[in-house]
Amino acid sequence: MGNLSTMSRLRLAILALSFFTLLCTAGFANTQEPLTLEIHPYLPATEIAQRFTPLADYLGSKIGRPVVIKIAKDYDEHIDEIGKDKVDIAYMGPASYVKLVEKYGRKPILARQEINGKPTFKGAIIVVKESPIRGLADLKGKRFAFGDPDSTMSHLVPRYMLWKAGVDIKDLRHHVFLSNHHNVVLGVLSGDFDAGAVKDDVFYEYEKRGIRALVWTPAISEHLFVTRSNLPEKTVKQLRAAFYGLKDDREGAAVMTSIHKNMTGMAPARDEDYDNLRGILRSLKRLGVQP
Repeated sequence: MGNLSTMSRLRLAILALSFFTLLCTAGFANTQEPLTLEIHPYLPATEIAQRFTPLADYLGSKIGRPVVIKIAKDYDEHIDEIGKDKVDIAYMGPASYVKLVEKYGRKPILARQEINGKPTFKGAIIVVKESPIRGLADLKGKRFAFGDPDSTMSHLVPRYMLWKAGVDIKDLRHHVFLSNHHNVVLGVLSGDFDAGAVKDDVFYEYEKRGIRALVWTPAISEHLFVTRSNLPEKTVKQLRAAFYGLKDDREGAAVMTSIHKNMTGMAPARDEDYDNLRGILRSLKRLGVQP
């Protein structure tokens, strides 16, 4: 080194610094702050974590940044967390999304799920197979189980349908909110309730155990993923590409069926896709039901 010129020493120092920077970049490329994927509590927490962990891992691998799961305490917290940009990605039910937009304005939509190739879903008002109840009007004076008060298919849309059929909430013998769809089915099967409201996939999961659909709801635009308003556009584009690419990725089928056994893809969606639900929720609001 003693025989090197000052210029040569400077060049060596620059090369050494560049090499050190390269090593640091390679070693710490994935040490960025994790993105949070928050899910509303539509199922027991352990089941939600099990269903969504493959998606979190998949997204993290595609964007080169860890994605961690967070489960909201309740539907209101979930709406407020993404509304106030406190979480990065949110998986939302349709009613929660409509409420989010009404309260906080639009958020970037990442993707909408497709079940059996369709981006819409239905719910059912259920009874046990041997029940003498044959129509909604027969529910007057009966015991009814709802899920969460903010749930699209275990409260809001069925509540609207009851009202359209002339059955006000006060016409029921009594009603309760049991937090999630599974509890509703089990309450009806156990005989604690004469009827209840659940989404279609939960209905089919339990159908062979002795329930039937009294009526089906109108088709509503499916669950969706949104992101916070200030997430960098580059990351938003990466996430959208990862969601849309699920159907063509080798890992994609396993990731999707982990969330829903009949999920076949993720597709683009517009805010306007939820307008029919907005109309239902406005009608409920006029009745004093605040989703």
